Amino acid sequence: MNLSHEIRQLTKLAWPLLIAQVTQTLMGVSDTIMAGRVSATDMAAVAIAASVVMPLLFFLQGIILALPPIVSRLNGAKKFDEIPEKGQQTLWLALMLSAPLALAAFFVPSLHGKLGMEPELQRITLEYIQYLLFGAPCFAVYQVFRQYCEGLSVTRPSMVIMGIGLLVNIPANYIFIYGEFGVPAFGGAGCGIATSLVFAAMMLSTWLYHHFAPSMRRFHMFQQWYAPRFNEIAEILKLGVPIAMTILFEVSLFAVVALLLAPYGATVVAAHQVALNFSSLMFMAPLSIGLALAIRVGHLLGEDQPDNAKRAVQGAWLVGICSATLTASVSFLLRYQISGLYTADQQVVKMAADLMFLAALFQFSDAIQVISGCALRGYKDAKAMFYISFVSYWVIGLSTGCILGLTDWIVPAMAATGFWIGFIVGLTSAAILLGWRLAYIQRAQKQQLAV
Repeated sequence: MNLSHEIRQLTKLAWPLLIAQVTQTLMGVSDTIMAGRVSATDMAAVAIAASVVMPLLFFLQGIILALPPIVSRLNGAKKFDEIPEKGQQTLWLALMLSAPLALAAFFVPSLHGKLGMEPELQRITLEYIQYLLFGAPCFAVYQVFRQYCEGLSVTRPSMVIMGIGLLVNIPANYIFIYGEFGVPAFGGAGCGIATSLVFAAMMLSTWLYHHFAPSMRRFHMFQQWYAPRFNEIAEILKLGVPIAMTILFEVSLFAVVALLLAPYGATVVAAHQVALNFSSLMFMAPLSIGLALAIRVGHLLGEDQPDNAKRAVQGAWLVGICSATLTASVSFLLRYQISGLYTADQQVVKMAADLMFLAALFQFSDAIQVISGCALRGYKDAKAMFYISFVSYWVIGLSTGCILGLTDWIVPAMAATGFWIGFIVGLTSAAILLGWRLAYIQRAQKQQLAV
């Protein structure tokens, strides 16, 4: 198989994932806009509560992301009978991890008066957290069915079901935020109820697809029931925890930078958030390519085709660089117009546009690092990705950002600009180190086959 064949296979897997990821982002946008129509307090409460709960859910999702490379490798090796058990063991694990989150929801009201917020902001924040935690098991089960299908190279349902989630999210927000059809108006906290209902709708939709789709009949997860097997669960955790920690490192890094910029005032923080929000949207393209690559690499390794797996990585890098060229060009050429879509404050627009110039630069490193990291998942080498991500993001990137942004050690303190230069340094370090690790794994595997 040549490079163009692998690019076609990756594109076939990636484009539904891209639409699914963008749709997921739009759900967060709809929450923010609809809560903001009630009051600034409600919008702030949704932002604060989401920053608390979503990292927990992303960590849970990261563990479940161990399933696609496991399933794809078994599928490539034609070990079809082993696939349903892997799915069930991941399901057991997901329920074990999400049930405590749902139980924790009952204790959230006890935090009233202990968070140092103004009373109304605290009330809405805690109610949102409570409602969202109740939906954690539905989110976990949905992720298991989704990753199970994606591991079998069936990615289009993720796109369709995420669309269903958005269609549920907007009217549910309308009903529970503003109080319609006899339902009380919950304000911003209603977003938490709506999001939990979205999780339930996506869980049910994914289960229905898994149960009734002809393409899934051969791989039906519940052909036979398996009790929890803790040795199998431990293997899933061995791969999943480093993936989850890597995601947590990246998510928490941007949250910490926002906190460190807070003393510089609302204008600086707002400009940072505008640039970060748009950059996150652009990141969906290389992320989708990376997710597709993890599936493809696992499948090819299962078929005992390491050379084609290496070719798939090369194809993904090529597509990633092309997509980064496109998104970086858009970010640079339209940076003032894009910033103006977020705010009418010209000072924020100017500052955000300056940061988006830096965002355009780091999109190349970002594409290479996420694609290389996802490839390592396909090779089941997540532990190295965990260490490299920690060093690159938190030791190299954040340290550089703090020195340039907060101190006068090298240049006068650059505030947000310094931290965004830190992002470039950290992501470039990750791209180099992950690329080196990937090349090392590929050489080691080739030497093993030669023996």
